[in-house]
Amino acid sequence: MARIAGIDLPKQKRGCIGLTYIYGIGRSRALEILGRAEVDPDKKVDEWDDDEQSRIRQYINDTIKVEGALRSETQLSIKRLMDIGSYRGLRHRSGLPVRGQRTRTNSRTRKGKRKTVANKKKVTK
Repeated sequence: MARIAGIDLPKQKRGCIGLTYIYGIGRSRALEILGRAEVDPDKKVDEWDDDEQSRIRQYINDTIKVEGALRSETQLSIKRLMDIGSYRGLRHRSGLPVRGQRTRTNSRTRKGKRKTVANKKKVTK
């Protein structure tokens, strides 16, 4: 079992796919890591020997910010936007889409479940 950056990588997946289970590593960065560590991208994770695992682990620790450090940096960036009162910060604070999407019909992911507002009853004479 390969454990890198505190994440257990799935054994049965190819190396370039298995590395994407780490927060902050996508497909292109995974291929770059395997190239620098001189590991075949098509090799399965459980076929890596200890030397290959240590080279991958070393490269990730030395050059790439992943997992907890990256998450905390992202949270600090959002907090900074909220503190300075920028438009993006206000959108984060109110739980609305930040990047200019429409909110009249879509954006249910950011706004949450619908809150139905009932109409006023008409007075009968």
